[in-house]
Amino acid sequence: MQAKEAMTTRPKYLNTDASIREVAELMRDTDSGFEPLVRGDKVEGVLTDRDITIRGIAEGKRPEDNAIDIATQTALYTFSDTDVLDVLKNMQEQQVQRLLVLKSPDQKDLVGIITVGDIADHCKDDAAVSKELINCAKHYR
Repeated sequence: MQAKEAMTTRPKYLNTDASIREVAELMRDTDSGFEPLVRGDKVEGVLTDRDITIRGIAEGKRPEDNAIDIATQTALYTFSDTDVLDVLKNMQEQQVQRLLVLKSPDQKDLVGIITVGDIADHCKDDAAVSKELINCAKHYR
């Protein structure tokens, strides 16, 4: 199975000038804990609900402050035609549970987001995928 078959095709995102509050509201409204921030057609960073807590609230940021200031600047990604086993290995190496999905190496359009949960939902009967899901979650305690 390829990433495009398991990913969430919800490439909702905000511009880099969005406030922390705007990102939090979008997370609430879309039931997501992960939002890309873009400038034009380029992803400039990603923000998680944990980033808002750790880099935002704990550091004394205000809801009106710019979200890009607390975002992770290095956006980790995969491509839509990548096999889910390779996606899981990438997640395991990076110690993350979600990746941006770009269309292809030549066309880097944001087409979705893939999470460990997406893969588990779509591949629960595949023994090899189940093994990699377990390996991917081992670093969480």
